[in-house]
Amino acid sequence: MTTGGASTTSSSSHAEVGASKKRVSYFYQPEVGHFYYGPSHPMKPHRLKLAHHLILSYGLYKKMECYRPHPAAPGEMAAFHSEDYVNFLSRITPDNLRQYHTQMQKFNAGEYTDCPVFDGLFEFTQLYTGASIDGAMKLNNGETDIAINWSGGLHHAKKAEASGFCYINDIVLAILELLKVHARVLYIDIDVHHGDGVEEAFYCTDRVMTFSLHKYGDFFPGTGHIKDTGAKEGTGFSVNAPLTSGITDDAYERLFKPVMAKIMEVYRPGAIVLQCGADSLTGDRLGCFNLSLKGHAECCAYVKSFNIPTLVLGGGGYTIRNVARCWAYETSVLLDTEVSNDIPYNDYFEYYAPDFKLHLNPEPRENLNTEASLESVRVELLTQLQSLKGAPSVQMQEVPPDFRLQKETGGGSNDGAQEDDERDTGAERKEHEAEFYDRVD
Repeated sequence: MTTGGASTTSSSSHAEVGASKKRVSYFYQPEVGHFYYGPSHPMKPHRLKLAHHLILSYGLYKKMECYRPHPAAPGEMAAFHSEDYVNFLSRITPDNLRQYHTQMQKFNAGEYTDCPVFDGLFEFTQLYTGASIDGAMKLNNGETDIAINWSGGLHHAKKAEASGFCYINDIVLAILELLKVHARVLYIDIDVHHGDGVEEAFYCTDRVMTFSLHKYGDFFPGTGHIKDTGAKEGTGFSVNAPLTSGITDDAYERLFKPVMAKIMEVYRPGAIVLQCGADSLTGDRLGCFNLSLKGHAECCAYVKSFNIPTLVLGGGGYTIRNVARCWAYETSVLLDTEVSNDIPYNDYFEYYAPDFKLHLNPEPRENLNTEASLESVRVELLTQLQSLKGAPSVQMQEVPPDFRLQKETGGGSNDGAQEDDERDTGAERKEHEAEFYDRVD
């Protein structure tokens, strides 16, 4: 594989190390798939149920530690979001909209926006956000190598504004958690849309590098130009790969891998957050890329091969049967487990008609990303990374405690927190009360 001037030594040697089995933790809250944005809205949390049942029916859950995460508290959300915005989200319901007319305009929520107010809105944000924070905590404590939360990855939410179907930015909150332990965190975004909320949050710091590959030009959110590289101490640490419609597996890989290899060589992150938005797949209702499951999952496999603690999140994806296919398959890739192309029978089997197959065939459409345009992007990004003066260092202080451990609770359930995974020293592992095995929720 061409590496565009990036050192190939690290990528060949790390592949052998990365082949070893990883400890994988899976965070899922059964209620998260029950919420409903509205009849004409493309975001369907129900897709999380489909993905979960595929993971169950393929038996993948038996190879992971499975946890029911805690609902994030308003105080945890306020680590990034403004308190008045969090309070607004916690109070507004479809029944009291008129009381909050001015605030809805201020915070970009409600009718005439892409972020409707629906029943259980705040609870929904608590569930997907708590799962991402729990995953980050597991990684910080050294209790897992890969943490998966397919309900997370809502990358458009801003400090005090809903945007692009996203209300609370679980990614930013998880990265802030990781920064308590790691000097540098790398954020990778393979959603078809630019990860603007995450980039904006860390635009002026060198402790987080953001790498986003996305459709650019007359496409939401309109940000992510290749010249947007950061500001102040963060100059050079925002890496944007603007693409156009129809990109294929091979073309995507020829850009992703050399840039990713160069990032790892130059930046040397202590932890990685990978947002796996499935709207970059072929046939997506809102997307315009032409990736197969294998092309999309190759990014997961490549990131995994670097052997760095990694939080894997969901994101966009609006043809829900394909979202479920994608995230179930990527779970198998992260577990180094082959799965059949025949969809196993499950509660949502009829969604996969007429062929009932796992993998997708790319559409017969033109790739508008020419060899010349892709080469130009690749060279410019490699040049940007080469100009960075090595990995930034940071004076590490005493690690602050986890949010929930700051409160003197005096006991109770501790799902996903530090003490929640007591193990025997022998080969057998105790089943924790927060894990589930053969029970189907």
